Amino acid sequence: MAQFFDLHPDNPQPRLLKQAVAILASGGVVAVPTDSSYAIACHLDDKAAADRLRQIRRVDDKHHLTLLCRDLSEVANYARVDNKQYRLLKSATPGPYTFILEATREVPRRVSHPQRKTIGLRVPDHKVLQQLLELLGAPLLSTTLMDPQDGEILNEPGEIRRRFEKQLAAVIGAGPCADQPTTVVDLTPMGQGGDAVLVRQGRGDASVLGL
Repeated sequence: MAQFFDLHPDNPQPRLLKQAVAILASGGVVAVPTDSSYAIACHLDDKAAADRLRQIRRVDDKHHLTLLCRDLSEVANYARVDNKQYRLLKSATPGPYTFILEATREVPRRVSHPQRKTIGLRVPDHKVLQQLLELLGAPLLSTTLMDPQDGEILNEPGEIRRRFEKQLAAVIGAGPCADQPTTVVDLTPMGQGGDAVLVRQGRGDASVLGL
């Protein structure tokens, strides 16, 4: 049965955040609020938790998972970023955007795309999630929380608890989130002199990125 944490969206209770971090550190898969929809997340270095996350979403290893990072300096630890890519990242972070970049060796091979060796990264603009990442001291591996049976994106913590309480270790509730996933942009072509590619239009305004 999933533990349920009811956090204030602007001033989350430190005691509850610490409890949630302990669950993540011990291998739990947790629902977290973001500046787009809710996501499910786990510790990056926990293979069993990553396998469980994919099982819950019913996706295979070709599905791009996303690292939730605290800031751009953390992004640079896990992705190869040139000056042009960095300027584009800086213009849209924090925010509801996921960027596909070439993964560095800091990313376990089992969580990057098996053929392209890429990873999705984002810096979310959500106080609860930012403070959770700060306490954890590391990125979280994540994917959009949607019901695998009908593809419905879930954005209300009570409904998430009802549908997934037997599959998740915890639900970090902070009120409803938006009901749209992130806008996804592939930046890897820029490394070969090309242009960024809009993969999915979501909550983030693509025109901010010149797309």
